[in-house]
Amino acid sequence: MIALFTDFGLEGPYIGQMKAVLHRRAPNVPVIDLFSDVPAFDVRAGAYLLAAYVGEFAAGAVILGVVDPGVGGERRAAMVKADGRWFVGPDNGLFNVVAMRARELRWWDVVWRPPRMSSSFHGRDLFAPVAAGLALGESPPTEEQDPRVRVDASWPADLDQVVYMDHYGNAMTGLRASKVPDRAVLEVRDTPLSRARTFSEVAVDEGFWYENANGLVEIAVNQGRADQVLGIGPGDPIRVR
Repeated sequence: MIALFTDFGLEGPYIGQMKAVLHRRAPNVPVIDLFSDVPAFDVRAGAYLLAAYVGEFAAGAVILGVVDPGVGGERRAAMVKADGRWFVGPDNGLFNVVAMRARELRWWDVVWRPPRMSSSFHGRDLFAPVAAGLALGESPPTEEQDPRVRVDASWPADLDQVVYMDHYGNAMTGLRASKVPDRAVLEVRDTPLSRARTFSEVAVDEGFWYENANGLVEIAVNQGRADQVLGIGPGDPIRVR
């Protein structure tokens, strides 16, 4: 199985072109769209989202991650195995949180390059072929690295800011709910928010925070839009008190 995790958006040709390469090289391997609308160019937000959303994938799954504002530049291409799952994409921090939290970790620089490669679409030309090969049990030419050299341990274990706004206007944060006390009050844009277990525990149009289905702190308004009611968006800081 291959899962796509990108900031390409839901429109345009980019996801389709990557899937075409995957299908051509591994026609019998299922491909899942995990995230297509990670905040554009936001590698750090993507890293915390990715770590939260890979838990449903079994060992051996390949996550093709492309949030790559430095495409065509000097950044390396990475192939990572973390707790049995494979990750392929740019070595720019996108896999940093997955690696920080992994119990078992190996890291390779991908040194293979296709005969022809666009300077602006490595997701299609470089990373997709590598991901397809891994799904088939094949590995490209690589150089194994010491993960301690590749992982930036200075990153915080959790990110106290909004990292994603969903279809309903709810705000996902980079905070794991298990690390936040139940009685904690979160403050966003000078608005204090208490925890609720379910939407039904609060009044209509009332804001609150809760643990979402993937273990992240999420901010919502019951039957309303937190982005509009609270005026919050990606990058907004969250204060825990």
